[in-house]
Amino acid sequence: MDTALAAKYKQLKDYLSQYETAIIAFSGGIDSSLVAFVCGEVLGKNALAVTSASASLKRSDLALAEELAESWGIRHKVIVTDELSKPEYRANPTNRCFHCKTSLYTYLDDMAQYESVEVVFNGTNLDDLGDHRPGLVAANNFEVRSPLVEAGFHKADIRALARHLGLKNAEKPQAACLSSRFPYGTHITLELLSQVEAAEDVLQGLGFSQYRVRHHGDVARLEIPRVEFARALEMHDELQQRIQATGYAYVALDLGGFRSGSLNESLADSDIQIVEVG
Repeated sequence: MDTALAAKYKQLKDYLSQYETAIIAFSGGIDSSLVAFVCGEVLGKNALAVTSASASLKRSDLALAEELAESWGIRHKVIVTDELSKPEYRANPTNRCFHCKTSLYTYLDDMAQYESVEVVFNGTNLDDLGDHRPGLVAANNFEVRSPLVEAGFHKADIRALARHLGLKNAEKPQAACLSSRFPYGTHITLELLSQVEAAEDVLQGLGFSQYRVRHHGDVARLEIPRVEFARALEMHDELQQRIQATGYAYVALDLGGFRSGSLNESLADSDIQIVEVG
């Protein structure tokens, strides 16, 4: 670990040590994993990682979160939040994440008050702040703190420190919630979330390194890294048949390749919400 990363690691631990008790919103992704792991180092049994097992979280990510928490010896609780019961969430507006995170943070805030926990943490890092992140508005509304922002962590820093600490998911690709696979305005249902998850499980099972299945009615638009295009074409028959078996009539390969948040590309500047945290 180089000097700059060591300094950020110390700054992160110093920041966390200001608190005696904390709840961490823990999805199993590398950002919230680093916060949870270091919270466990600093606060021990006074740190509680909480994972929402709502339908927009892949079952594989839920299983990973449970496995990680157990291996780290950190207290862990699985809850189910109510975002799918909200019409404003199911309608999938451009601020859908605001409604999702409001459900999560309402639950965590109530839990913190009931158990006399000082603070709720999330895994937001500096690279998140310039993107379309309406969920950060909800975080601000509930005074959720972002230790990685406070300690100056970018995504590359997070992965580097996770590797140094031996976190199993240090190289885990980004995995936004399943609702992010639907163009804004497409109504979200439990059945459609399950369909997308099943289609992405096909890509995972076939060994693609990163992937998204974007849902466009009866069309599944596949985003994979460009370097894996040749492999996809070699197995095009199997790929098409197995994804069609999940309920899609057509399977398309996006020539733009994998890119996180591609459905934000169509947003007007007025739709972009940039939030300052801290």
